[in-house]
Amino acid sequence: MPAEQITLRGLAEIPVARLKGVGPKKEASLAKVGIANLFDLVTTYPRRWVDRSNEARIADLVPGEEALVLVTVRSVTKRVTRNRRTMVNVNVGDGSGRMDVVFFNQPWRERQLKDGLQIALFGKADTYRGGLQMSNPVVDLIGDRTGRIVPIYPQSEKAQINTWEMAGWIEETLRRCADRGIADPIPDDVLRSNKMIDRPTALAGIHLPEDMQQKELARRRLAFDELLRVQLLLVLRKRAMERDQRGIAHSMSGKLVDRFYEALPYELTGAQSRAIAEIEADLAAPHSMHRLLQGDVGAGKTVVAIAAMLAAVEGGHQAALMAPTEVLAEQHATSVRAMLDGVIVPDPDNLFGDRPLRIELLTNKVTGAQRKEVLAGLADGSVDIAIGTHALIQDKVDFESLGVVVVDEQHRFGVEQRSALRDKTAGGRMPDTLVMTATPIPRTAAMTVYGDLDVSVLDELPPGRTPIVTMWANGPLMETGVWNDIKSEVAAGRQAYVVCPLVGESEKLEVASAEETIQRLAFDELQGLRLELLHGQLPPDEKHAAMERFRSGEADVLVATTVIEVGVDVPNATVMAILDADRFGIAQLHQLRGRVGRGEHASTCWLVTQPNDEEPEAGNPRIEALVATTDGFELAEVDLDLRGEGTLMSTAQKGRSDLKLASLRRDRKLVEQARASAFAIVDSDPDLTRHPLIADELDLIFSDRDEEFLSRG
Repeated sequence: MPAEQITLRGLAEIPVARLKGVGPKKEASLAKVGIANLFDLVTTYPRRWVDRSNEARIADLVPGEEALVLVTVRSVTKRVTRNRRTMVNVNVGDGSGRMDVVFFNQPWRERQLKDGLQIALFGKADTYRGGLQMSNPVVDLIGDRTGRIVPIYPQSEKAQINTWEMAGWIEETLRRCADRGIADPIPDDVLRSNKMIDRPTALAGIHLPEDMQQKELARRRLAFDELLRVQLLLVLRKRAMERDQRGIAHSMSGKLVDRFYEALPYELTGAQSRAIAEIEADLAAPHSMHRLLQGDVGAGKTVVAIAAMLAAVEGGHQAALMAPTEVLAEQHATSVRAMLDGVIVPDPDNLFGDRPLRIELLTNKVTGAQRKEVLAGLADGSVDIAIGTHALIQDKVDFESLGVVVVDEQHRFGVEQRSALRDKTAGGRMPDTLVMTATPIPRTAAMTVYGDLDVSVLDELPPGRTPIVTMWANGPLMETGVWNDIKSEVAAGRQAYVVCPLVGESEKLEVASAEETIQRLAFDELQGLRLELLHGQLPPDEKHAAMERFRSGEADVLVATTVIEVGVDVPNATVMAILDADRFGIAQLHQLRGRVGRGEHASTCWLVTQPNDEEPEAGNPRIEALVATTDGFELAEVDLDLRGEGTLMSTAQKGRSDLKLASLRRDRKLVEQARASAFAIVDSDPDLTRHPLIADELDLIFSDRDEEFLSRG
């Protein structure tokens, strides 16, 4: 590649002040929107493109329908109405006709919209006094752009930058780069196999497209670059960890795991067998495992986790299971002890050839002599499996030889906490890490957000799990059916949950709402039933007692906030009502719903909402999706489509390294291509020594904090 071609770093080293028309005032304005140099400028992409040959003219507007028109300002007047509101009236026209545009309470429009100015308007036209009128449309100032496709850039009224200035500066930048050429660091074979155009063509095509097809090819290439950079970062980190960290090569030939399988009252599902085989291959390898175990609610993740932990114990190491809350840690301890009841460890040093398995719980509730005993057992290796909360990673906790770490509900742990647990092992060897989540993650998001982890998926339910029927009760009339269902289930000897709505971000308000709900239900809809209240602000002892009363059947109905979202397991509870369900996200509703259907009886989840007064016939795609399927992975894809993706970096670190063109939602195939290409590049050149421009771009675009955030999972 000719050395004189300009790189992204080269562009980043040229300040915008070098461009014609960017004086100190415009330089300050650009800085306000995060543009300091030519790299920032050329990666500020249009937010839409207007096709002059294909857009509606004023003559083609249909009253009541939204449309985009390109027009010229003919006249502007401003007046103050009787109720002291300002009203700016703008008359606009194109070759086919004229119309009025009215702006209420936007007095600055009088200064912005001058006679003769070319603008794009997006809004709904209506008939008024025999003519057409638009009220408060979206306005884009496009200046005297002459091309067939007009790019419209993000504009900032505050910074006083408009789209034609942006377009002019970007055009000038690309023109001045043309002689030297813009470097393309991606190898030709990667571009060919993914059918990508080169970078200079893509930059010209996104900013100055001849037609919409050219713009789309350009967007695809530049989105691929964004995704490839993220994947390269993750794959480099993954391969470096495999290379540099001394792991534990576990022996997989012992009897302990087999004894566990023999003690299970049912056969493993195909998905469980497959996940265990993947984990065992990782455990036998000399580098440490970093694996994500995704399984829908009730898919049997605990069995897989126990198999991994027993493999460590068999080889003379210890295992730890870390949960986000005390309730969940206690529940794990109960279920793990029950599953391993009677399973004994082969021990050649023992007189009887076997010894009992020692499982201990460590949370902040474990105190005094009991705590000392558990800590001593962890330090001398006599505790085989430790189950706990973040108490497991406190300074005073030492393991003799930590071999396998299972982290439950990954998204509830900070990055630092996960790292601290890994640092607890002796001899500088990295324990194998298995991360479990019951939140199904769309495939593309898992490849990106958890890109340095290998992924195992449990996509079958074990035998004996009854399917949950989900019903939508929209409005007071249908809601009476919900309370009747709860009463009839309780009469049949079963139990119910009532989940109170989320109230903004305030836990105090949520508690008030739960207290109000239980009082209302006790005196009205569920009068005569034994109700129990559970919320996040109860002291731990009271929380535990409330849960025990419900678990033991002393209470018929548990009225709760979302504290029951994770880990509450009462097989006798067969009906759940989620109030104001439209305030919750899909993933959370799916998690909550998974608290029923855990026993042999058919279960129902009611999603209770109030009709939309403004649009009584309006649907609710989230609620409809939950009624239609109980498949968490399908719901995760629907959720991504409905909600759009958030940022990849932590919210504190949003910056230019976030995806600008690529979308995990729209570019599912592109994510997979980028991931495969990242492996191909890194596996042939582990330090990117033969790809210096790629290495330089990663260094330029990602801060150290971004790298840490992306890679420390």
